[in-house]
Amino acid sequence: MTIRVLVVEDEPLLAEAHREYTERVPGFTVVGVVHTARAAMAALRGGDTADLVLLDFRLPDLHGLEVCRALRAAGSTTDVLAVTSARDLTMVRAAVALGVTHYLLKPFTFAAFRDKLERYAEYRRQVSAEGEVAAQHEVDRMFATLRSPAADTLPKGLGAETLDTVLAALRARPGLSATEVASRTGTSRVTARRYLEHLAETGRVVRAPRYGGPGRPEVEYRPV
Repeated sequence: MTIRVLVVEDEPLLAEAHREYTERVPGFTVVGVVHTARAAMAALRGGDTADLVLLDFRLPDLHGLEVCRALRAAGSTTDVLAVTSARDLTMVRAAVALGVTHYLLKPFTFAAFRDKLERYAEYRRQVSAEGEVAAQHEVDRMFATLRSPAADTLPKGLGAETLDTVLAALRARPGLSATEVASRTGTSRVTARRYLEHLAETGRVVRAPRYGGPGRPEVEYRPV
């Protein structure tokens, strides 16, 4: 089974990256790349163009949620994977209400992207079967297939709650050192640095030298 994907992303370089990422995952093929909401709706008109839409929310003409609403109003069952930097919980709730299958925050690694697609492929394989489910546990398994436990994506010893706390500290005041993050989050400097280095290695923050004092420059971290 080949899953047909439409990439909707207004930044041409990102659109090309998402296309390349998608085609690196076995079983997926990109059937089109568009850069606006209206182009996406035109491409999806007819209902049999794509199985999955990789949808950026911040498009130049309409919000990505409007694309979702238009699809559902037209009776389309095309699935949507939101690929966005939008972190507002109101938007997340709206996406869930409109049937968005996955929500992937930018920036992300190829491993995280591949995990979403592979889980979607398994979910699609399960729901495409004929007949009826035998029991509740089969329905639960299908829905669980779409969920990716946060612990699976973190190195041993790191927790999702502390990771979120570290990120929140950096968003509140970008350009903090490990010592400053430790002070703001109530962790040790060693612990803060482990989380910061993990975030840097996965492309969610960038390192930069901080000059101004004697000796070697201190490293500070900024969210992407």
